[in-house]
Amino acid sequence: MRVVLVTPATPGSRQGNRVTAERWQRLLAAEGHEVRVAEAWSGERCDVLVALHARKSAPSVRRYRSERPCAPLVVALTGTDVYDDLAHDAEALAAVAAADRLVALQPLAAAELPPEHRRKVRVIRQSASAVDPAQAGEPGSFAVCVLAHLRAVKDPLRAARAARLLPRESRLVVWHAGGALEPALGEEARAEAAVNARYRWLGELPRERALARLAGSRLLVVSSLLEGGANVVSEAIAAGVPVLASRIPGSLGILGADYPAYFPVGDTAALAALLHRAETDAPWLDGLRARCRALQSLVDPAREQQAWRELLAELSAGSAA
Repeated sequence: MRVVLVTPATPGSRQGNRVTAERWQRLLAAEGHEVRVAEAWSGERCDVLVALHARKSAPSVRRYRSERPCAPLVVALTGTDVYDDLAHDAEALAAVAAADRLVALQPLAAAELPPEHRRKVRVIRQSASAVDPAQAGEPGSFAVCVLAHLRAVKDPLRAARAARLLPRESRLVVWHAGGALEPALGEEARAEAAVNARYRWLGELPRERALARLAGSRLLVVSSLLEGGANVVSEAIAAGVPVLASRIPGSLGILGADYPAYFPVGDTAALAALLHRAETDAPWLDGLRARCRALQSLVDPAREQQAWRELLAELSAGSAA
């Protein structure tokens, strides 16, 4: 099949949507499909359009459905789609309505959709492969990783602020990799690093280096206000690195409702308590690591590839009713 994958993220971007689109391109190409990633659908002939981000890709969805009313159309839902835009944005809702299938990154997302569209949802969890670890901090330190671009929705400085609350004897250091997509937050990160001895902002790193640093860390902190199903959580699971996460549906849908290391969104003191426990309670940290390793089969690339194989088979069989 000829597949066009539309994503609003530009070529060369390390934003999550581009990472996801390029991973899907590789998985589908390995199945023998001809796949092109584009920022918009330009009218070219294809067998199926996959539009990542209902709101931002809405113009492509609208044009495709207008020019090709019976052709298969998949809309892949992001966190801002599911947990923000669909509540009030008419273009995002129209894109969802136009789709033959909707891809969600974790199973709790479907509950946020209008009931008439839930039957179209197919859950395709984001996959990841383990990488060789790199030294994540100074010898003897307790290295904690944050992989998040500086955007308000990521609440990216929450771990740095929590680290300030730890006892003096703590050896914990937060290593934060991510570009300043919102310049004001870049200024905040520089100011925080200047006064907080437990925080290092590394800026945007090449993907391989960022993942190697994650793999060499003792913990990953995901403090987002919302997520559709964060790719970095899958990457931590693949690496066997425990996760401390804000209690949001996007993380609950991956790690499970009973995962024992959530903290309330924006709660610095609660995150500090989890960081302290992870550093000082080795059996508890080992338990978190075991929980994450038990989820590794869910983020196996072969599983994600199979899910796409089944979805495209549905569409090619004409079952997109």
